[in-house]
Amino acid sequence: MSKKELDLINPNCSVYDVMNIIGGKWKIDIIYHLGEGTLRFGELKKSLIPITQQMLSKQLKELENDGIIKRKVYSVIPPKVEYSLTDTGNSLNPVIESILEWASYYSNKLDVNICKDECERKQDNMDCCKANLN
Repeated sequence: MSKKELDLINPNCSVYDVMNIIGGKWKIDIIYHLGEGTLRFGELKKSLIPITQQMLSKQLKELENDGIIKRKVYSVIPPKVEYSLTDTGNSLNPVIESILEWASYYSNKLDVNICKDECERKQDNMDCCKANLN
């Protein structure tokens, strides 16, 4: 694909649309963690240190509006809300895996760690994240 075909600033490009959906600072991390299963707000927040509550809420609302995640509210006291991926969100799992593989390759090639904040998404075939922080 030529640079002309991949125009990330052109609103008529489908890649532009995708980047608007998953391009937030924490969105790929959120999608990754929800790819492992349904999580409550607090569980997500603990997995995404140092994200703020306000930023997590904003990113979750945007992902929900874009049809990537679903929010299930239980009418109990205290309130219980669970987040999970929709079918569309689940279809992003191979994309996320590819990004992780690329990140592992890139960080090994340049001898740098491009993962953030001691994440724990260590994969069997990847040297990324926690393993590289030691």
